Amino acid sequence: MSVNRKFDIIVYGASGYTGRLVCEYLNNQYGVNGEVKWAMAGRSRDKLEQVRDEIGVPAAVPFVIADADNADSINAMVATTKVVITTVGPYQLYGSDLVAACAAAGTDYVDLCGEPAWMHDMIASHRAVAQASGARIVFSCGFDSIPFDLGVVFLQQKAMEKFDAPMTRVKGRVKTMKGGFSGGTLASLKATMAAAAKNPNVTKVMMSPFALTEGVAGAEQPSGAAPVFDDDLNSWSAPFVMATINTKNIHRSNFLLDHVWGKDFVYDEMLLTGPGEQGEATANAVAADKSMAASTLKPGDGPTKEERENGFYEVLFAGSNARGQRLTVSVKGDKDPGYGSTSKMIAESAVCLLRNPDAATGGIWTAGAAMGALLIDRLQAHAGLSFRLLGTEE
Repeated sequence: MSVNRKFDIIVYGASGYTGRLVCEYLNNQYGVNGEVKWAMAGRSRDKLEQVRDEIGVPAAVPFVIADADNADSINAMVATTKVVITTVGPYQLYGSDLVAACAAAGTDYVDLCGEPAWMHDMIASHRAVAQASGARIVFSCGFDSIPFDLGVVFLQQKAMEKFDAPMTRVKGRVKTMKGGFSGGTLASLKATMAAAAKNPNVTKVMMSPFALTEGVAGAEQPSGAAPVFDDDLNSWSAPFVMATINTKNIHRSNFLLDHVWGKDFVYDEMLLTGPGEQGEATANAVAADKSMAASTLKPGDGPTKEERENGFYEVLFAGSNARGQRLTVSVKGDKDPGYGSTSKMIAESAVCLLRNPDAATGGIWTAGAAMGALLIDRLQAHAGLSFRLLGTEE
């Protein structure tokens, strides 16, 4: 863990759509240069000043000028802080030097990455260096994949309390969700599609649920690619666009936790659409929907403040084991998932690392494996999330 740094947290990409939301949250929750000493970073001082004034951050907030195309500026930035929050994506285009710099400098790092092929490469390239330096690199600290990763962690904690055994089969099911996506998310999707068209290995990584478990595979997993009827939930379920990244992170959590949930652990993730013919028709419509890939949103575009404030989500996690024991938990968020909630989740992930230097050793982590219950507690106390046990069956 880095010590004696000028800043506790730097928000890199502070003038972007999501970065400014993170800064707004840090200012409202922790002030400026109070209990958390944080700074705004980006390429342009003028843009940083404009965003600072627009979101009402005091003029005392420090600025750090850094550019993804200038490795020296990235190295200089990470040397001044204990934790870097980066919202500068697509990460496969703009994030590699930052991960390398943090790993080398012993600087903790959190991002919003949903790009598993890039994450696979970063793990292979920088895991050993991060382990040696003490840097804790934590990908996917937004809606992908914290509610899902920590939802499974929470379910497994309750399973151990109730049954003294993990749930070896878990279904993640999005029950309700209201919110939009931004141009940055779309840019990441298009960058991944372009990379897959050029490199067959990218497609191979995207298709494997164990792409992030460093060569260790597990039991055969459901594909989640077509509508199914879940008898235990009495509902049709449709493919869920974020399952591709979330399932990989959850299997990595199990891997990093020494397969505490079992080497035969099975997880899939889908969107509940309801029972009967209407539920089936909705599931088929969701499966056929290609609107995200056809969108013309650009980086910097995203939901309005009203849309963010009026958004919400709830995800159910239904677990079972070979004994026939069952357990279901719920994770809820009180804002638009992709931005209103995401900005709070990544900020609290950074603060959690800052406040808990012994939570994990150096390396490349998931939020669930690195912070687990510590982060669950912070998210419930500060970020509008709730984790709740719904029921058990012996």
